Amino acid sequence: MHDAHASRAGETSVPLTASAVLVNKVGLHARPSVKLTQCAKRFAAKIELALSGDGPWTDAKSPVKVMRVKAPQGATLHFRVTGPDGEVALAAVLALVHDGFGEA
Repeated sequence: MHDAHASRAGETSVPLTASAVLVNKVGLHARPSVKLTQCAKRFAAKIELALSGDGPWTDAKSPVKVMRVKAPQGATLHFRVTGPDGEVALAAVLALVHDGFGEA
């Protein structure tokens, strides 16, 4: 049900990528957007999201930019993460999406 394939990188300069399907009923609206940005801001890593693996990429630490993505239920969110705590950051945002932001 979830497409959470992650490609790992040995260096922090090479992005880690993964994707997950939005399972909560209203998709990426205001409340999930805020939860996602709050989660992302806990990490030093640069965290970006997109509706396509090719972008355009959106800063996951900006609530306004994340809300503009307007992803509906069933959409696949693609994540791209770079930085010293990238693996932990990627795992955290994926867990949040898989959990339906606590709304599913």
